[in-house]
Amino acid sequence: MKSQRHGKNISDVEVQNISNNGIWLYVNGKEYFLSYKEYPWFKDAKVSDICNLELLRDNHLYWPDLDVDLEIDSLENPEKFPLIYKDNYRG
Repeated sequence: MKSQRHGKNISDVEVQNISNNGIWLYVNGKEYFLSYKEYPWFKDAKVSDICNLELLRDNHLYWPDLDVDLEIDSLENPEKFPLIYKDNYRG
């Protein structure tokens, strides 16, 4: 008896874990950690909003429920993206 061949993997992006410190993503065969310190938009978000994640053009992450956009390059090369989030509502 032969095993059937697996189908094509259509999941190019996946939230693998949500912890007290941040979220783990799996994108195109690579793992990324987004700490809440560096990506505060996710800290108080609902799990369902974090898991509703889209990969656009193989290099652009988009969370429609949170209106958050991130380029994969900003995760791989953060030194190229020196802007730091400031919460104007908290002072």
